[in-house]
Amino acid sequence: MCPFCNSDRGRKTDEEDANDTMKRVEGNDVSAICLLASHYHHGRAGFQQNHAKAIELFTKSADLGSSMAHFNLAYILEGGGDLKKAKFHYGAAAMLGHEGARYNLGSLEAKYGNIDQAVKHWNIAASAGIFFAMHQLITGYGFGRISRESIDSTLIAYNSSCAEMRSEARDAYIHN
Repeated sequence: MCPFCNSDRGRKTDEEDANDTMKRVEGNDVSAICLLASHYHHGRAGFQQNHAKAIELFTKSADLGSSMAHFNLAYILEGGGDLKKAKFHYGAAAMLGHEGARYNLGSLEAKYGNIDQAVKHWNIAASAGIFFAMHQLITGYGFGRISRESIDSTLIAYNSSCAEMRSEARDAYIHN
């Protein structure tokens, strides 16, 4: 059993998993389409690596409203140097609730020199428990770019969010 989601994982072969995924994809299951795209992108679960197919499937899943697909597209586009499209997809993912995308959107804003906008994104991501966003804010505070009041209020929200995610099963899994 997975200690994070309580699902019964690991009892299926790659072929059985692939067949289940393909059935879900045929039914236009957004999560399955995104998962299949990831399999093609990384060349795993019995699928040959095919970046063009991965991007096609991530795009389809994003069009159907997947925050994870938007995030993955943004990550691929950013790696390829298309920062404008990456920013669009990170923004779409963030608007759909993907807090990791919110952090990355802040990082892109910082690359563009929009520090105030970056700080806003990092505040939101840190308040949702994203460690790297909190780290960026603390670093910014050290350079005098962020006020003590802003850090204090975000740190309270960050700690609260982290406390909500804790469980005995997770702690036992992490410490073993």
